[in-house]
Amino acid sequence: MDDYLEAFVREGEEHVTNLNNALLELESDPGNEEAMDAIFRTAHTLKGNFGAMGFEEASNLAHAVEDLLDAMRQGDLEVTGNRMDRIFEGVDEIEACLDEIEANGEVERDVSDTVESVRAVLDEAGDEPAEATEDAAEDAASTPDADPFAIVDRETVANVDRRVFHVHVDMSDSQMKGVDGMFVLEAAQEEFDLLGTDPSPDAINDGDYDDGFELVVASDVADVAATVHSFPKLNDATVTELTDDAAAEADEKAGDDADDSVEPEPAESDEEAADAASADDADDADDESEDEADDDGDSAMASTDTEIQSVRVDVDQLDELHGLVEQLVTTRIKLRRGMEGSDRQVDDELDELDKISGSLQDTVMDMRLVPMKKIVGKFPRLVRDLAREQDKDIEFVVEGDDVELDRTILTEISDPLMHLLRNAVDHGIEPPEVREANGKDPEGTVTLSAERNRDQVIIQVRDDGGGIDRERVREKAVEKDIMSREEADELTDAEVEDLVFHPGFSTNDEVTDVSGRGVGMDVVRDTVSRLDGSVSVSSVPGEGTTFTMTLPVTVAIVKVLFVESGGEEYGIPIKTVDEISRMKQVKTVDGEEVITYDETVYPLVRLGDALNVPGDTRDDDGMLVRIRDTERQVAVHCDDVRGQEEVVVKPFEGILSGIPGLSGAAVLGEGDVVTILDVSTL
Repeated sequence: MDDYLEAFVREGEEHVTNLNNALLELESDPGNEEAMDAIFRTAHTLKGNFGAMGFEEASNLAHAVEDLLDAMRQGDLEVTGNRMDRIFEGVDEIEACLDEIEANGEVERDVSDTVESVRAVLDEAGDEPAEATEDAAEDAASTPDADPFAIVDRETVANVDRRVFHVHVDMSDSQMKGVDGMFVLEAAQEEFDLLGTDPSPDAINDGDYDDGFELVVASDVADVAATVHSFPKLNDATVTELTDDAAAEADEKAGDDADDSVEPEPAESDEEAADAASADDADDADDESEDEADDDGDSAMASTDTEIQSVRVDVDQLDELHGLVEQLVTTRIKLRRGMEGSDRQVDDELDELDKISGSLQDTVMDMRLVPMKKIVGKFPRLVRDLAREQDKDIEFVVEGDDVELDRTILTEISDPLMHLLRNAVDHGIEPPEVREANGKDPEGTVTLSAERNRDQVIIQVRDDGGGIDRERVREKAVEKDIMSREEADELTDAEVEDLVFHPGFSTNDEVTDVSGRGVGMDVVRDTVSRLDGSVSVSSVPGEGTTFTMTLPVTVAIVKVLFVESGGEEYGIPIKTVDEISRMKQVKTVDGEEVITYDETVYPLVRLGDALNVPGDTRDDDGMLVRIRDTERQVAVHCDDVRGQEEVVVKPFEGILSGIPGLSGAAVLGEGDVVTILDVSTL
């Protein structure tokens, strides 16, 4: 796929996401003019982009969706759930077209059935708006005040082999200037050759004009005024042919100021004519002319002087750069270990290398950070469709979607988040009648939130539903032979809730498209664990359930504390370490060894015993590494602590993945490999 096509697909995907979310806002609030404005702009852009790239069928589909929305906006059709279903069906088909373009470079699917489905709803709108009256055409004889030759220069007009007209469009009654203005502009482009506009098409699209705007068009149509008055959305229009007499009148109005202006060169295209005129006027901005075209020119010149703030980078190049930084970090570690004990000058040079490579590393990692909104945008539509399938009323709330994560992590957690949201809709939120019977609002709420906490991101999926039925979970655990009845009865509430992550576990008796197969929640935990994160669940019966994912902001390069046990070296991620101290007095409580810190008791984990490493001391020698309470309330005993360093961690895969206490490995100097510990499962 070439660069232009890829850029088209990426932009189209963003438009589809924006369109979905704006449609959801419109569905919940049919009078939301801001949402309607966003919908029309996006639908119009999609239609135009498909047409410009030659995908006519997809353009026709976008046009049908746009027309249906217009009927709703005009009040001809009421916004209802069923009608919005048809619109969403059209948007889904547009997204499918984009997928085919990305995969094959063309649209192979037949969208005609979807177009007919959308048009069938549109037929309910009734008759088309009445045609413009003959009186409007008669009003076209008057000459507008604006100077058409400030929009398109005389040489351009003279070189056109058809009649040229100046059209003043009156939009004084418009309630949505940007959307209505683009309807008129699009109609003009379809009927005539558009030579120029004032203001620019972008300004018209943004609604940045007073009561109207100016067009200069070329056409052989017999009655241009009648054609213009048939355009949708305009209030009125004045049409004047640019004859020699009209040019003389324009010169007379311009006065002596016109003599000082510089005539612009012919624009390269019809659409660029107005911009070319404004840009050339900007060359004489130092003159004291008060002409409006000069003001536009100043703006155009100012925009060209603006420094480019961002560039598009291919993700493959970014990944390659990240790989090189990983190699640099590994080489830096090897070099420092190989030069231990060298002279002072070498140490200074190594410190300088640390600073440079560290700065490069931070820059690359920041470049890989992507806001949550990149994946969150598709979730409102997911929740809406699932809620309608189950006849539930659900409000979906998103908080903290500007929080950034490494793009690899963000990509990986998209499916787990989808599983959690499906679970919240299916298992969490009760049907409206059940909620009302329990004294709750019939509309439930599902909340997706993200919060940055140092070098971690906390993501939660909360619902205000019925909560986890712990007794039901115990029964299912026994029924599926996960454990005996006696074992199930002895479980704590937290242990019962944790069973939802057990492979194959589900409390649904009936298998549906949403859930019931026991597939999904175990995938959530596996995926999060593979990303060096954790997931937990808490629930209050009758009030709701919260799933919490804790994830690192970035991957691969981690600062670790090197410890030794039985002659073997291991790494503990610094982010999990709270305190390092000499070995303390060991006490025994209920047969378990514990250490006391400031009157707080911490279970003792001897690294040699946990990893079956021979030679670990069993007396009061050695060191203690106390783990952060947020990670795990425990103290780890080792023979020695050797320092800390940033390393490139490669997670264990295959048969090594999932081993308690181990998360991955890192390469050190001279090719030595050190095991990185997972203190939460150690």
